[in-house]
Amino acid sequence: MNPDIDALKPYPFERLAALKAGLTPPAGLAHRPLTIGEPQHPPYQAALDALVQYQQEFARYPATTGLPELRQAMARWATQRFSLDQLDAEREIIPVNGTREAIFSFVQASLDRSRPARIAVPNPFYQIYEGAALLAGGMPLYLDCNTDNGFRPDFDAIGPDTWREVQLVFLCSPGNPTGAVTPMADFQRLIQLADEYDFIIASDECYSELYLDEQTPPPGLLEAAAALGRHDYHRCVVFHSLSKRSNLPGLRSGFVAGDAQLIERFKRYRTYHGCAMALPIQQASIAAWSDEQHVRDNRDAYREKFATVTDVLAPVLDFPRPEASFYLWPAVPEGDDETFTRRLFQEAHVSVLPGSYMGRPGVDGINPGSGRLRLALVDELEPTREAAERIRQLIERG
Repeated sequence: MNPDIDALKPYPFERLAALKAGLTPPAGLAHRPLTIGEPQHPPYQAALDALVQYQQEFARYPATTGLPELRQAMARWATQRFSLDQLDAEREIIPVNGTREAIFSFVQASLDRSRPARIAVPNPFYQIYEGAALLAGGMPLYLDCNTDNGFRPDFDAIGPDTWREVQLVFLCSPGNPTGAVTPMADFQRLIQLADEYDFIIASDECYSELYLDEQTPPPGLLEAAAALGRHDYHRCVVFHSLSKRSNLPGLRSGFVAGDAQLIERFKRYRTYHGCAMALPIQQASIAAWSDEQHVRDNRDAYREKFATVTDVLAPVLDFPRPEASFYLWPAVPEGDDETFTRRLFQEAHVSVLPGSYMGRPGVDGINPGSGRLRLALVDELEPTREAAERIRQLIERG
């Protein structure tokens, strides 16, 4: 077996299960989980209808590159959403089975093992970035995101010698778990650094459609490249998904888009990888990428929920107000995220994720997730409000 498997850390939810083992919550209180970022809003009905309509297509092998109609729907959406002059549906986009699978496989396809391979990741972070780096023979470079830098990586804090070893930089905007949005200027600064030090930028934008200000959608990496006149998106790829925007996490449908040369090499890798998207899922995806009204309705539901929950928790918890995504990232009273998580489950039957499980010790030896919680506000309004009320009551009891 690959010895690099031994380098993988336990997944955060494995650690959470071990932390809660042996605890007995109050029997009279229904469990209110705020842990996994799995949308509980109703999935987009037209996509479900398409799965039924095209179910006989499960009898056919799909092509790695997907249906032309699917790539065109994805390209149309991205072009309109990010004000691009164009996105070539033949050369600059490829359907994938969700961003998790695509992020992992992209790292395996992109690293040059003949030279040092550092992969820069925001810290705290989505664990697939780290796992993909380790299994590709790379070394993660953790870029701390904390209150001092607005929960965004400080690229200018990295020295030239380190940059020379970086082959790939991951961004997550809007951020998981912080909700921070990467501004256009930061994207463009990173593009300049990529030109100088010869690395690829991979921007995970799966939360891009869950933003609180309808007039200010988060910018994207391809948008930033186009604004610099780089309409070939050189060195840039983005990852998008239907999981959050259309409440279809189980569909496992998304796309990777950007630099045609990178996409072409990635396609070759995927031909051997054996991960083509089933044809009924492609048809469901065409429906979802072609409609925006259900996405606007989804944002409205999240805005109402954020307003309710922040009103409940702001008097007792300190947290950055997220610009997007569906997470809150509060600091824990007295600073011990594991102890608070155990107590919250045992006394209030609410599950949260300790922030330290999403981070690693940074350059100063401090884990930027320590002393924080990730609250996933994914359920419907009333269960989520009730969970927030229980958290507040626990804190007020002291």
